Amino acid sequence: MGSFNTSFREGFILMGFSDWSQLEPILFVFILVFYSLTIFGNTTIITLSLLERQLHTPMYFFLRHLSFLDLCYTTSTVPQLLINLHGLDRTISYKGCVVQLFSSLALGSTECVLLVVMAFDRYAAVCHPLHYTAIMHPHLCQTLAIASWVGGCMNSLVQTGLMMAMPLCGLHLLNHFFCEMTVLLKLACEDTEGTETKMFVARAIILVVPVLLILGSYVYIVQTVLKVRSVAGRRKAFGTCGSHLLVVSLFYGSAIYTYLQPMHSYSESEGKFVALFYTIVTPMLNPLIYTLRNKDVKGAVRKVLGRGRYSM
Repeated sequence: MGSFNTSFREGFILMGFSDWSQLEPILFVFILVFYSLTIFGNTTIITLSLLERQLHTPMYFFLRHLSFLDLCYTTSTVPQLLINLHGLDRTISYKGCVVQLFSSLALGSTECVLLVVMAFDRYAAVCHPLHYTAIMHPHLCQTLAIASWVGGCMNSLVQTGLMMAMPLCGLHLLNHFFCEMTVLLKLACEDTEGTETKMFVARAIILVVPVLLILGSYVYIVQTVLKVRSVAGRRKAFGTCGSHLLVVSLFYGSAIYTYLQPMHSYSESEGKFVALFYTIVTPMLNPLIYTLRNKDVKGAVRKVLGRGRYSM
């Protein structure tokens, strides 16, 4: 028996999907393809939003941050998973586990706050269109983006610190493909109810409060859109918000399932597949959701491709 930072200093063994060994080669191929698409899609959005002046708007400024977050989040877990699935090495050092825990929590928490900021941007665009540029001026956008990153890192620092102070015992096996909070908590021994309560409060604050703020924003947005008389106007307003709402549903749905259910009812087997969804599938879908029906992005792609043809 000992604490997280003493008896487990030699590291952990990530079991990954070894209990479904026949699935591992198939998972390796699918995850490699999804990871490649995630890198391509999010890098494309970042590049286009930087190159094209028509995309120099608050919405694309925040979307650029979201794409960068998704790139970092998948990269913090997927390379380790691919090595794990290949059967080359299933171990992770103590320091590596702490870094992975902190970074995944920090990036996930930052996305929680950033999605609220993006909801506020949509609220300003739909409910106050005449004052939109005055409200969402560059200085405020930069401040909100920085606040998202700082808030996410602070929340992660609190949770990681509490986790490291917990006494862990038993085998050095993690029934997961990365060092996730819920699986590490399963190794906790002694009575850790007080610490778990503090961690639950930290998780609830970063998940529940943003959801309530986003829902509040959309109540005002829906009320405003319903007052619009033209069908085309309503369709355009709902179109600008629909993408964000879909991303919010995918992200918060899986996050709330994972982090807000009681520990005694958490299934590690189910948890691994849910984690696959929010670490790989959602970051891959985000660029598609935002660009599939977006005329601005399609126009920017045509411009960039057109320049490429002329320069050849």
